[in-house]
Amino acid sequence: MTYAVKEMFLTVQGEGGQAGRPAVFCRFAGCNLWSGLERDRASAVCNFCDTEFVGTDGVGGGKFKSPADLAQAVASYWPGGGRPLVVCTGGEPLLQLDAELIDAFKKQGFEIAVESNGTIAAPDGIDWLTVSPKAAAELVQTTGDELKLVYPQPGVDPARFEHLDFKRFSLQPMDGTNQMKNAQTAFEYCLAHPKWSLSLQTHKWIGAP
Repeated sequence: MTYAVKEMFLTVQGEGGQAGRPAVFCRFAGCNLWSGLERDRASAVCNFCDTEFVGTDGVGGGKFKSPADLAQAVASYWPGGGRPLVVCTGGEPLLQLDAELIDAFKKQGFEIAVESNGTIAAPDGIDWLTVSPKAAAELVQTTGDELKLVYPQPGVDPARFEHLDFKRFSLQPMDGTNQMKNAQTAFEYCLAHPKWSLSLQTHKWIGAP
């Protein structure tokens, strides 16, 4: 299998339950809920995405012909020491992340975190699975480490997900022109419903990728 990667970089995880942890981000190209083209955004199942995931032309991006090649490329970004972490994101990483690639990452010493929209069942071997549901998409992956709901989404009540088997439930304010209003709304919801934690995209505050 050839793996299509939009970009790859070393940063600090800026959101969710592992915020603050250094990680190599491996952003896979492609998504099953939006083409990534602006002309299709209005009709997409997920039309509020804030990420560029089309093509393989980003820094560190490319097409990798084997799991070992991609794992080696990811390892080249890690400075050494600590607890190596790769965050597989997208787009939708589970369109490409498979058992062979998970094994290759493990052989390079990496813990594996995945950020998925939950419409594809996750393979075994993932160390931290974050599922971010989208309102109009069927949720297939109903267990994991963190359910992170972008909030508010029209027609979505967070209580709809509270029965699912996740260790952590996070509300992340929707980005865009109403970001501060959305942050206040999420803040107030978490205070009233303490099952939920507030997840802020701290990397955007400091201009990190």
